[in-house]
Amino acid sequence: MSTGAHGADEPVTTTLGDQAMEAPLGGAIGPSGGGSAGRAADRAAMRAFRPRRTVPAVVVAALLMILGVVVAAQTISALAGRPLRWVRLDRMLSWAASTPWNNGLFLFGAAIVALVGLALIVAALVPGRPRLVPVRTGDADLIIGMRRRSFARALAHAAEGVPGVHAARASVRGHTAAVTATTAGWDRERFGEAVHTAVLSRLVALSPIEPYHVKVNVRERK
Repeated sequence: MSTGAHGADEPVTTTLGDQAMEAPLGGAIGPSGGGSAGRAADRAAMRAFRPRRTVPAVVVAALLMILGVVVAAQTISALAGRPLRWVRLDRMLSWAASTPWNNGLFLFGAAIVALVGLALIVAALVPGRPRLVPVRTGDADLIIGMRRRSFARALAHAAEGVPGVHAARASVRGHTAAVTATTAGWDRERFGEAVHTAVLSRLVALSPIEPYHVKVNVRERK
């Protein structure tokens, strides 16, 4: 928690960074209890809400389909004695035979193809952010997820329940939950710690599978 001096209009930020405040989160609280059944339930929930990588898959499938159609049409028409000549293979072979490996155009094209291929591989292998916030159930057959907007709103409601807090709003970015509370008075430490504790308690109650760091920003109501 930041402890420097602040003016009346300067926001105070409380960050979940101390071990004492961070310990209840990060996968230690929840009905799964850390057993094999609980871990299996957590993995099932993460897989259920993980993005399906639809766009990269559609792009690759479309490109392969087009390439297959062109090759099949060229081959069949050539066997029939009436080549379509959609692709001038003679020109391509002539260009390839006369172009050195260190040709700038050739290197540029190879680099583009390599980058596109690498991007597709990374998109396929790197897990995406779940579409919903998966919460613990302890049962692999019972999978529950919250919309990120609803998850953030639940944290804001927890902050609004602190006496002296006039209003609050929250946002979730990655594994960070940022809560801004507007108070009717001005007691930096009291309101900051009270809001921080309320938000942590609500996080523990919601029991998200992934750990979340909490940042609390307290402002004085004008």
